[in-house]
Parts: sequence; C-alpha cells; structure tokens
Amino acid sequence: MVVVDAKLTHLAYAPEIAGAMLRRQQAQAIISARSLIVQGAVGMVELALTGLQERGLVDLDDERKAAMVTNLLVVLCSDHDAQPVVNTGTLYN
Repeated sequence: MVVVDAKLTHLAYAPEIAGAMLRRQQAQAIISARSLIVQGAVGMVELALTGLQERGLVDLDDERKAAMVTNLLVVLCSDHDAQPVVNTGTLYN
C-alpha cells in the first residue's frame, strides 16, 4: 500500500469560469445596492409628500403628485448629478 501525502497549495478556475463568477458576484452587489437606494428614495419621497401636506405648503392633485414622485425618484436613484430644467409649460394644457 502506497500513501501519498499531497498538499493542495493552489486552486485556479479556468479564465472563462472565473470571469463568469466575477460578473455574477458584481451583478449581485449592484442589485443589492440598487435595492437599498430605491428603498431609501421611496422613504424620502414619502417624507417629502407627507411634510408638504402636513404643512399645507402646496395642494397637489394626483397627477401632480405622480409627476413629483417621478421627478424625485429619478433624481434620488440616478447615478448622475441632477441637471436643472426650466419648465416652460404646465401639466394641464
């Protein structure tokens, strides 16, 4: 009987497998981060709408609330800085 004492000192995946594993890990990290960003943004939008309503600063109908929610979520969830927009019209033509 022969006993071989072998120590495993190096383990490497094929480059295409290692690349696929890395992309999957990065995708999972991005999804987790985005999920956290969206949850925070929704909470901030909710606080903004509640604060405006409680203070009576503006009276928003459902369509204007939807526009405000959309705009705030785009700004809060975006990877880029917000760009100013000059509004030259109204929601109601």
